[in-house]
Amino acid sequence: MSLLRNTAVAIFSLLASLTTASAQTPLPDAIAAPGETIVLTLHAEGAQVYECKAGNDGKTAWAFREPIATLMLDGKTVGRHYTGPNWEHIDSSAVVGKAVGNAPGATPNDIPWLKLTVISGRGTGILSGVTTVQRINTAGGKLEGACDKPGTYRNAPYSAEYVFLRKS
Repeated sequence: MSLLRNTAVAIFSLLASLTTASAQTPLPDAIAAPGETIVLTLHAEGAQVYECKAGNDGKTAWAFREPIATLMLDGKTVGRHYTGPNWEHIDSSAVVGKAVGNAPGATPNDIPWLKLTVISGRGTGILSGVTTVQRINTAGGKLEGACDKPGTYRNAPYSAEYVFLRKS
């Protein structure tokens, strides 16, 4: 019985250390924000909107147009994310970002992880003073391939975590 208990303890300890190690896995360098402090992390559920456009080669393909997402904290809606890209909190604070780095999503169907520098903001709420936004843990959102009719639109559902940071 003690052999079984010792084995169970050893397995539990190993699993606990693996869980801790994976929880502390650093973000890819391209989107890391060393020296910045997390202000807020929000879950997003929404869609990436694509438009059918003709390319320089005359072939049509889906081109990214804009995001549309609900921002949630603990299952409650606390904001929205839309073209700009903009993130707006219910306290009326908002930021606009510009992509400065990216890393691949977990699967080929996942939009990339991003690092965005805040280029403007408004309001005095929780997002005031935010300098960087990271989009991580993406699922879905990609739409590729040819389309039939230029000027048509299609949505690709996605989810992600948005991490709002400020310089320490």
